[in-house]
Amino acid sequence: MMRAAVTSRLMGLLLLAAGYPSAGFAQDTLQPYQLVRSLQLVQDRIAAGDHAAMPMQAKLLEMTDTRLREADAEDFKDPKNFRALLVYGMSGGNPVTVEAAVSRATTDPGSLAIAKGVIDYLNGRPGEAIEALRPIDPMTLPADLGAFLALVKGSLLAGDQPAAALTLLDEAKLLSPGTLVEEAALRRSVGIAVTQGDAARFALASTQYVERYLYSPYASQFADSFVSGVITLHMSISQDKLADITAMMDPEREKVIYLRIARRAAIDGLSDLSAFASARAEHGRDGNTNQGDPRAELYSSLSTVTSGTIEDVRTKLGKIDRSKLSDGDRALLDAAQAIAGEVVAPPASLPAVSPASADTAPQPKPEVAAAQAADEAGLPPVEGAVAEQPAVAPPGGTAAAAPNAPAPSTDSATVLPASAPATSAGPDTTDPTDAAMMKTRRQLDLIDQMLGAAPK
Repeated sequence: MMRAAVTSRLMGLLLLAAGYPSAGFAQDTLQPYQLVRSLQLVQDRIAAGDHAAMPMQAKLLEMTDTRLREADAEDFKDPKNFRALLVYGMSGGNPVTVEAAVSRATTDPGSLAIAKGVIDYLNGRPGEAIEALRPIDPMTLPADLGAFLALVKGSLLAGDQPAAALTLLDEAKLLSPGTLVEEAALRRSVGIAVTQGDAARFALASTQYVERYLYSPYASQFADSFVSGVITLHMSISQDKLADITAMMDPEREKVIYLRIARRAAIDGLSDLSAFASARAEHGRDGNTNQGDPRAELYSSLSTVTSGTIEDVRTKLGKIDRSKLSDGDRALLDAAQAIAGEVVAPPASLPAVSPASADTAPQPKPEVAAAQAADEAGLPPVEGAVAEQPAVAPPGGTAAAAPNAPAPSTDSATVLPASAPATSAGPDTTDPTDAAMMKTRRQLDLIDQMLGAAPK
């Protein structure tokens, strides 16, 4: 109730200032801290899902920028105005305005040290920003400034010190609950928890975000991190926990999330997860099913394309309406149909080799030799595709390992396909069926590359 009353008074004052005929009325009437506080209230409404407030945010940023550009040293003698300047900068303000205003301000050394770190952060100098802000404890500052500073420090440390970053993001949430700061802190905590492999933290932060900020305009960033986290942590997060989190979403968002999980899981070869997510997407909620959605049908088929029910899968793939798929999904459909066709294709017979030709042992044609070399060297690593055999590192370098992929074996320099015959000095006795299996395996590996390279 108190927050709503304050918001109403500030919004009324803002509208009066914005509509007054004199261009300088807003600057003369409102102190910088009043404008910045109004900006924060509007941003908090946006984080809660009030997208209609976004034009008001743009207007407030413009008015605040003008006011701070004209502020003098006398204005910044009030600590509230100087803190407001720093909060404005960390709220998406103009770094040029912040730097110019700081140069005119006369304040204590501690506040100037924070200002230096904020300016470094705004100007894309993370190393300098970390050094400037390292000794400053956000919990010792006023809550309005401390919350933003904890958020900024947490973001800066996310790559090199993720555990410390998570602690700082927790402090930001504690200092500023129910605000844009908490929304951003939760959203970033989800991504850091994934890199840390912390399934419990990932599930908790995801639950809190869905409960409070599902309709934020920044929720699409959360959705990206959430889908990636489910794929990366699939061995640590149960399907029941996943269902509990998505049950808090509205039916349409839940369907989209499950479709995205199903697609990523199918590409990464996680057949159980892909089947589960596809089934949840098709099942729908409250009696409204999504059966017949071509995306769900495609993703569920990808997880079973090499199974014993291949004829059923081929029939299902053939009934999918391509016109309702994106370009990336059409490529997946083509790849799945190609795999299914290779699985059921009869083995091709090889021409008989006469003793005379065997004795002469002619060299293979260039294209055949190239294919054999490709088989022996192994396929190059492709994002999203996990080979059945370990990849071989190129000379002088190290192959990039896919997440959760087993470490390459060092027992041998070359990994041959499982069906490759042993090299023999005697006549070629390759069985036609084995040769066809080798050919099919090569084609399936190439199609796996296509699946891995498709947009996720």
